[in-house]
Amino acid sequence: QLQFVESGGGLVQPGGSLTLSCELSGDALHYYSSGWFRQAPGKDREGVSCISSSGGSTYYADSVKGRFTISRDNAKNTVFLQMNNLRSEDAAVYYCNADRKEGVYYCPGDVHDEYWGQGTQVKVAS
Repeated sequence: QLQFVESGGGLVQPGGSLTLSCELSGDALHYYSSGWFRQAPGKDREGVSCISSSGGSTYYADSVKGRFTISRDNAKNTVFLQMNNLRSEDAAVYYCNADRKEGVYYCPGDVHDEYWGQGTQVKVAS
């Protein structure tokens, strides 16, 4: 059974930075295309960024392009999301998910409900 554990969230001021981590247990991460997703209160979960299994290709939603950087360390079974110049609209609970099948924009081909972890909360306020 795969399990993702997200960490690294917190409270930052607008313009601040955070680095999120997502560690996979139960299988080797290098088999998986991975993605970060977020859900703000009252809104649907949305895709933020994705990375191919090798780490060689990435995708960013327009809202975060140029500010966020996704990376992975397959030896540590971990995917990262470096977030810079945070805005109030970035506040959300951030989650990761993955699939052995790569879909469009290097994102997981399927998003598995059973893989959603507790997420890590990001708050942006002055």
